[in-house]
Amino acid sequence: MDISDIARKLSLDNNKLLIRKAAEIRRLCDAQFDSSIIGVGEICKAVICLEIAASRLQIIFDRQAAIKLSGMSEKAYSRSFNSLQNVIGIKIKLNVRELAVQFGCVRIIKSVQNVLSSYKERFLASLPASRRANADFTRPVFTAAAFYLCAKKQKLKVDKLRLIEVCGTSESEFSCVSTSMTDLCFDCVGISKEKKDAKDVKGNRDLLDVLPGKRRLEDGGYSSDDESSCYKRHKKMEEAKYEDWKSTVVNSIKQNPEKGTKRVIQASLNFPKKSDTKELQVDS
Repeated sequence: MDISDIARKLSLDNNKLLIRKAAEIRRLCDAQFDSSIIGVGEICKAVICLEIAASRLQIIFDRQAAIKLSGMSEKAYSRSFNSLQNVIGIKIKLNVRELAVQFGCVRIIKSVQNVLSSYKERFLASLPASRRANADFTRPVFTAAAFYLCAKKQKLKVDKLRLIEVCGTSESEFSCVSTSMTDLCFDCVGISKEKKDAKDVKGNRDLLDVLPGKRRLEDGGYSSDDESSCYKRHKKMEEAKYEDWKSTVVNSIKQNPEKGTKRVIQASLNFPKKSDTKELQVDS
């Protein structure tokens, strides 16, 4: 299917510049690689080229209609779009301010910029001098990861899948960059999960005091040997109580053998039969 036909179905046939740009991108794809290798058909490739051209020219593009026209699922289309874009070397320019306005998180703009600056310095410091010149921080995945981590730090809801779609990367790459950024900039984006000590919580302390084997020592902690000895002591106490109870039961049976061997007989209930009730009615 020709690009002009697809543009007409997407109500973009009036923009000739967009159609020429999409055709140029399609020729570039055909010259560099075979798109069928990554599972992208001709119709889907034409639709993706139209979207790439629309994003480059800043033209409004209906992605849902494009996905429906491509015959693919939304996830498969996004994956094909990112793969095609990376192969032909077209980079998306992602601005922190525009990203914050788009997701409604304007207050974290300064935080995102600080995290990106700190991450760049610390990442370069961890590399050998021979590899520092080849480090590339212009890719939009770094901006997206910093934006997501800062929003998460300040408990702001951000659609992660939509953010990955906007920055034009894959989920695995986004996760890898987020993990690296969290490790190097934990003081800026890390979320420390504070766990309360059991001694500070009254309810937990009561539960711990019930079982001697689980009781903490007041001098600050216990060793594994102390824990095992407490458990053994508690077990011996339970066994001693059981032996006392057993000996008491056995002695009571020996002293009163008839009481121990006496069988309980259930009393039988005699209800009047139907024939008896009829005879009583006749006599009356």
